[in-house]
Amino acid sequence: MSISVGDRLPEATFGIMTADGPSQVSTADAFAGKTVALFAVPGAFTPTCSAKHLPGFVQKADELKAKGVDAIACTSVNDVFVMGAWGKDQGAGEDVMMLADGNGDFAKAVGLTMDGSGFGMGTRSQRYSMLIEDGVVKQLNVEQPGDFRVSTAEHMLSQL
Repeated sequence: MSISVGDRLPEATFGIMTADGPSQVSTADAFAGKTVALFAVPGAFTPTCSAKHLPGFVQKADELKAKGVDAIACTSVNDVFVMGAWGKDQGAGEDVMMLADGNGDFAKAVGLTMDGSGFGMGTRSQRYSMLIEDGVVKQLNVEQPGDFRVSTAEHMLSQL
């Protein structure tokens, strides 16, 4: 069963790349006391994720923050090195926190996994976005397989 609007995020730990190398952050530390636009992608450096999803949130970061979003975060079932490199490649900088869900623990805990075995990717995260206030899901936008509409930065802006 997947997470729903009104649910508190489950406890999980993400990998993050810092100037000093890999580190970790818990869901409590990443989301407590803030309004966060979180979006999840099936894989870093994949076509839709790299051409549209992450770039959309980077481009709309100022607009999201102007509407009350304190932080923007991207998660994917990739390791911290891949997420760090992808964020750098995409110019995410300080605008988007790149949260590596290396073993898919967060994706499993929120019940939003997909089977990417047919593409050689194993278990991955579904494509979605969430608006989270102080660790509680306020909006949840899960894409249908192959779609890219409701998890976009533009759609999230329309919800604020």
